[in-house]
Amino acid sequence: MRKTLIMVVLCVTGGFAAAQAPVDIDSVRVWNGFALDAVRTTRATDADAARLYAMVNLAMYDAVNGLAGSRARTSALVPGPGPHDADPQAAAAAAAHEVLVALDPARAADYDARLAADLARLTHPRAGAAWGRHVGRAVVAARTGDGSTPVETQPAGTGPGVFRAAWSGVQYRHVRPFGVVDPVRYVPAGPPALTSLPYAAAYAEVALLGNAALPDADLLATYQYWSLPAGSVQPPGEWLRIGLTVAADRRLPLAEQARLTALLTMGLADTTVATVETKYRYRHWRPTTAIREGDTDGNPLTVPDPMWTARAGSAGGSPEYVSGHSSYSGAAATVLAGYFCDDTVAFTHTTDSAPGGAARAYPGFSAAAAEAGRSRVYGGQHFEFSNQAGLATGRGVGGEVLATRLLVRGGPTHVGACPR
Repeated sequence: MRKTLIMVVLCVTGGFAAAQAPVDIDSVRVWNGFALDAVRTTRATDADAARLYAMVNLAMYDAVNGLAGSRARTSALVPGPGPHDADPQAAAAAAAHEVLVALDPARAADYDARLAADLARLTHPRAGAAWGRHVGRAVVAARTGDGSTPVETQPAGTGPGVFRAAWSGVQYRHVRPFGVVDPVRYVPAGPPALTSLPYAAAYAEVALLGNAALPDADLLATYQYWSLPAGSVQPPGEWLRIGLTVAADRRLPLAEQARLTALLTMGLADTTVATVETKYRYRHWRPTTAIREGDTDGNPLTVPDPMWTARAGSAGGSPEYVSGHSSYSGAAATVLAGYFCDDTVAFTHTTDSAPGGAARAYPGFSAAAAEAGRSRVYGGQHFEFSNQAGLATGRGVGGEVLATRLLVRGGPTHVGACPR
């Protein structure tokens, strides 16, 4: 009789296992949300944003991975092991908290309140939180003095083919990488000569497609969708959001969410280094200057238009070659396709700058990257050769990150494009 009663109670309540099911505080998504908001609020540059995202996500990965015991992979910055039986969700939240408090102290009270609320929902958070705090602080210490400050500026240039304005942030060409050995190895050969046929062809294309005087609602909408100016999450953040969306769609467990976002943000941050070095080295002029001064480049095929205005409404704030939007997109698409072992993972997304908040659907990662890159031509801000070179730069960086980082301990040192 007593045994029967116990069975009835278990059936009615769902059993002890269900009653004691662990609480999911969704650490990776929630704390990345805070990181994205920090970039929006502080109007961070794309380079600073990529660095912040990488630090937050590498801290969460190392905090979770350090509690994985025999299933642990190689660490990103801070090796384990952490305390036995500590809560990995508490560790991830506390690690992200430490990074954000250090990088965005103006909102420390908000981060403190959210961490306290998260930990209060967990049964035994103390050991995990202590380990996470240790990892987060260690990540901050490891990246202190990495070359991201002080800010340096390249002066304005003169003459045909040369970017005319001063631009800041060029110290990022020397920033210590997160994941690859040497990002500068992915710097491409320079843009085509101003007197060449390939240059004239790219010139003619952007003069037509990027011309504000020729209204085209579709081209403008595509440019705006991917424009992501200051006050948005910036291009690296938009690709992080895409990764988080697909991770949620696939219901990845915590450890895999943390590994995916760590790989993704490592690739994005290191792409910054290669991109800034390329822009600094070649200092190429933007289409607005090129088209208005088409009679100074020595190419008889480039017809000048002194009144030409970019569809974007501005010339652009850094040298033209390469497109940073393209390089970030190439890196992200490569990491995401490699992680999921499939480039045809469909997703729907709305960017921070999407006109009217309208979502767009994509059949896969490289398709979205291709559109992001072409949007810069539609906006009149880049030549197509800079789009293609940027995509290739990002693919190179992303491929190295996939092949060499966060691997199974004792596994192969090179696992190709799909490290599962």
